[in-house]
Amino acid sequence: MNLPVVPLHRPPVDDLPPTRSKVTGGLAVLACAACCALPLLIAAGVLTAAGAAVLQRTLLAASAVLAGTALGMWWLHRRRGARRAAAAGTGCGCGGGGCGC
Repeated sequence: MNLPVVPLHRPPVDDLPPTRSKVTGGLAVLACAACCALPLLIAAGVLTAAGAAVLQRTLLAASAVLAGTALGMWWLHRRRGARRAAAAGTGCGCGGGGCGC
């Protein structure tokens, strides 16, 4: 009779992005959506073409910076979590008497 293979118990890893990264990513999406709404604002007479051109470049730059910042914060969050797990000897690495995962 074959017994089922039971995987080794690993502590849960926090892979979800932190709240600050989610908020920054949401602001990037909002800036991108505002950029997509510029033609409607021009048609409604709220903006002139020159104002929309300046606003478009500003919104695109802001959304790129915000998206990069959100990704950077998520990367730092994951890096810190991996460092804590390695220091505690519970994660992958050469801590706790053995190497590997």
